[in-house]
Amino acid sequence: MPQVNPFTIRMQVAKMFEQGQSLFAEIKVQDWLKERNHNPKDYLIRFHQKMAPVSAVSSVIVEIELTRKDGQPVDEWIQQEINRQS
Repeated sequence: MPQVNPFTIRMQVAKMFEQGQSLFAEIKVQDWLKERNHNPKDYLIRFHQKMAPVSAVSSVIVEIELTRKDGQPVDEWIQQEINRQS
């Protein structure tokens, strides 16, 4: 059963980028996939960093892109869930 976390994976990854720990962001996403019974080895994980709007709490926005290595489409639910705002 996945742990309940008040912060979305997207927020956690953005915080890692802000703190200069982006090296560990891929591991965080892999753990998130494992918690949802997906094999992280099946996915390519890419991060797209953008500047956040002035009113945002964070200084950066990081979008997480998942691509399946076997060429199959990524489940729409998992892609939406990984980039959920709050």
